[in-house]
Amino acid sequence: MERILFRGVMPALITPFDGERNLKTGAVKALMDFELSRGVRGFYINGSTGEGPVLSRALRMSMTEAAVDAAAGRGVVIDHVGAPDFTDALALAKNARESGVDAVSSLVPNFYFQNTADEIVDYYKRIAEASEKPVLVYATPMITGDVVDLMERLLGIEGVIGCKFTRYNYYEMSLVKMLDHGNVNVINGPDEMLLAGLSMGADGGIGSTYNLMPDRFSALYDAFRAGDLLKAREIQYGINRVIRVLIRHGKGNVVKTVKEALLLMGFDSGYAASPARPFGPEERDALKKDLEEAGFDFRI
Repeated sequence: MERILFRGVMPALITPFDGERNLKTGAVKALMDFELSRGVRGFYINGSTGEGPVLSRALRMSMTEAAVDAAAGRGVVIDHVGAPDFTDALALAKNARESGVDAVSSLVPNFYFQNTADEIVDYYKRIAEASEKPVLVYATPMITGDVVDLMERLLGIEGVIGCKFTRYNYYEMSLVKMLDHGNVNVINGPDEMLLAGLSMGADGGIGSTYNLMPDRFSALYDAFRAGDLLKAREIQYGINRVIRVLIRHGKGNVVKTVKEALLLMGFDSGYAASPARPFGPEERDALKKDLEEAGFDFRI
């Protein structure tokens, strides 16, 4: 079974919704059109950047359907279906299948409680059965214990193809990538470490700030693939200067600053889910100034 199905740059798409938490379908298409024009290969929806874990099942299903329609075969759609309520996760996995996504993904089921390795394996088996789609494990620091041993077990489940590796131990990533003689789809998670992930065998990257800089991340990926590591490093450094600003102004909530920056670019992104508060005029002006000084270009 060939597991390496996804390569390249894939934004972790924001979910644009209004104050009543109704999806802005037109904004979904506008943003996806922009990012596809800048070289991305697909999208990861309803994840942390998409605020999926704090949104209703109905809104997430609407986002899935809108993203598949907007992609229109031009890029892949990977739908994060993890939820605190397991019945929601299964319903979202079924909806993902019916909507025609290319794959599903999920955090491990321990938002508030620790689960054993056996319980985690059973969880992903049921997600795979409900979705009938390829499954990417969402490997974050929430996974305790030996992530390599866990991934080896999870790869024994029919449909599990690999993981979105959002951890900072690239030795671990290399060990995961070596499982089954390298037949594992590993996608780098930390935006600021895409080059490190690619260097350790990642097949591509998924990230929050790809929403704002799809062209830069695509150029980094292409430079790496061409063997121009100095150019790739230069691009990564430029990206990281922007990320530092986003982190500082977001005060721990990068989704908030990404959405604010998208608004400044002219996209109808909406704001981060409450209780996060929109930026005031002075905060927005300061964000814009610092992003420009970091080399960010707001022109679409």
